[in-house]
Amino acid sequence: MRVLLFGNSGSGKSTLARRLAREHGLVHLDLDSVVWEPDQIAVQRDAQAILASLEAFLHAHDRWVIEGCYGELVRAASGHCTELVFLNPGLETCLAHNRQRPWEPHKYASKEAQDAMLENLQAWVSDYYERKDPWSYHAHRQIFDAFSGRKRECLDRFTDANHWSPGSA
Repeated sequence: MRVLLFGNSGSGKSTLARRLAREHGLVHLDLDSVVWEPDQIAVQRDAQAILASLEAFLHAHDRWVIEGCYGELVRAASGHCTELVFLNPGLETCLAHNRQRPWEPHKYASKEAQDAMLENLQAWVSDYYERKDPWSYHAHRQIFDAFSGRKRECLDRFTDANHWSPGSA
């Protein structure tokens, strides 16, 4: 089982990925951990290093769940997944989830540092449906629509994603 979850920030990717990892014994990769420089806020690693880290993970593990918003990495990993899941619960849900987000110590030195970035995050999330970058709805929709394997779009996180298991209809 190799599940690839993607969508906007706040769509429920991390929550669902942790649940799937726990319930199915999958290795979990949050793409944030390969994209950003450790112990730095919003400092992206070199593109070749990012791709090399993803490829190393894919080759090292047979059973995994990968989650993130990075269209170029989702596209690269999609050839290795057994199921692609697009979490798309809508803008208001994503914004609400971001406001309720617990401290993420793997990303921020403190809850205060994380909260200081919330306004920037919310502005970026709000532009999801208008942007045309690789981390946008436009890019995510193209990836999902072009994927020919098993796939699912979850429009309502609570009814779709919480009661879903890989391989189910």
